[in-house]
Amino acid sequence: MSVIIVLIGVSVTVAVGFLAAFLWAVKGGQFEDDYTPSVRILFDDEKINSETTDKQL
Repeated sequence: MSVIIVLIGVSVTVAVGFLAAFLWAVKGGQFEDDYTPSVRILFDDEKINSETTDKQL
């Protein structure tokens, strides 16, 4: 029975730790930019290598 009390205590401690980390990330502005990730793939830099283009022609 005492093992259940220890496991509940550990799980509550871990849950509070994750909640604190989440609130710290929100307060730090981690989730402020919701536009850039959705369009980041559209603006990838394409590097053109002249050797590969010559071989393809």
